[in-house]
Amino acid sequence: MTQPLTDKRTTPEEPPRPRRGRPRVSSREMLEEAALDLFIENGYAKTTINHITRRAGVSRGTFFNYFHAKGDVFWGQVDESLAHLEERLAASDPSLSVVQAIGQAFADIAQDFGPGNVPWILTNYSLLGSLSEIQASAVSRFAAQTHTLRHFAASRLGVSPESETPRIIAYSTVSAVIAAAQIWAAAGNERGHLSPYILHAIEPLEHGFKDDK
Repeated sequence: MTQPLTDKRTTPEEPPRPRRGRPRVSSREMLEEAALDLFIENGYAKTTINHITRRAGVSRGTFFNYFHAKGDVFWGQVDESLAHLEERLAASDPSLSVVQAIGQAFADIAQDFGPGNVPWILTNYSLLGSLSEIQASAVSRFAAQTHTLRHFAASRLGVSPESETPRIIAYSTVSAVIAAAQIWAAAGNERGHLSPYILHAIEPLEHGFKDDK
């Protein structure tokens, strides 16, 4: 008796499925992994959000549940840490100067970043072929924290958040943190944890600002 032929055709639009036996991961992790693979394979500029979602096997809507733009896939864990900045500032020791309190708050939220946990983008950005948008996304997310820092400094100093000193404190401390992260990432296998780098970078600023009007 002749066996019926099995139709082995597959639908081209069918998204890939995770391999059996692979540990279950979140859609966010799948998107990040797919994006990084595609950026290396095709370059950052030539990779679209549709490419990423097809590779990850999720919908375009799922992408926007986690990220606002393509460049955001680099910063997931950083964004999660920065989300705790205001909370850390509110819990800061009132005996510390404004700059010390800000430095300690950043150091506290950076405790999870160490030798085995370095944001991919900090050490692999040269592989992507396009840096302007990536650099802009990095600066913009830290610059967004200046609102929080400005109001914290103003509250501690008893001045308006629109005045000069809170603005200078906010932007200079953010710049110090960015510099610390760059130096830490470039330190290679000897880098240790990020927090001491932040405290070291903030320290020179402590001599330039005082808790007065």
